Amino acid sequence: MSDQKPTPPVTPEGTTHFGYQTVAATEKAKKVAEVFHSVAARYDVMNDLMSFGIHRLWKRYTIEMAGVRPGQQVLDIAGGTGDLAKAFSKRVGPTGKVILSDINASMLGVGRDRLIDTGLTQNLEFVQANAECLPFADNTFDLLTISFGLRNVTDKDKALASMYRVLKPGGRLLVLEFSKPVIEPLSKAYDAYSFSVLPALGKMITQDADSYRYLAESIRMHPDQETLKGMMETAGFERTDYHNLTGGIVALHRGFKL
Repeated sequence: MSDQKPTPPVTPEGTTHFGYQTVAATEKAKKVAEVFHSVAARYDVMNDLMSFGIHRLWKRYTIEMAGVRPGQQVLDIAGGTGDLAKAFSKRVGPTGKVILSDINASMLGVGRDRLIDTGLTQNLEFVQANAECLPFADNTFDLLTISFGLRNVTDKDKALASMYRVLKPGGRLLVLEFSKPVIEPLSKAYDAYSFSVLPALGKMITQDADSYRYLAESIRMHPDQETLKGMMETAGFERTDYHNLTGGIVALHRGFKL
């Protein structure tokens, strides 16, 4: 299974991948939506179990690398249950704004309810949006983040171009995503864990093994570190780099609109 290679987001024939399946590109968003409708209510519990809590450290590193300052405008794409949006809301303060967006209504609802419960609403907005066609004006945001969401986007090139468009000159994009382990023994152990333990956890916690099998497959089909860096450069981003976390299981990519 580790021999699976990333494929073009959308082929000339109009197909794309949904995990290891080949599906019509027009159908992928619907299939991804079904996955996240299924897991939304227990998403945070599963993240803690799947990563042994390490996802919180990955997100903390992302927040520090973001360099957000008071008064800035932030868009958190595929923001799910709001971990990053919550931190950014505190950092931009009352003169700034954070928009939590997600294409999935169930995930966005969980994130909105969670953040409202914390009382952090004065500088937060919630928008259901597709990353491929963000409904915002050109040059709007100082920072864009997308955390564990890009691999689920049908046309990643189109999404990156949309992100570039809505960034202000001088703004930055941070992409936190599962990637390719750079240590071979770790890669083999990670494959075994992903395709045996994750579906079993999914069945136990959410009664949904298939969704977590898809998530494992989607990670393998996602572009590796250098490929994604090149895709960001093609979209117009400059000074692109990435930082491998936990041996490359996750990578944080960064690019600037200059």
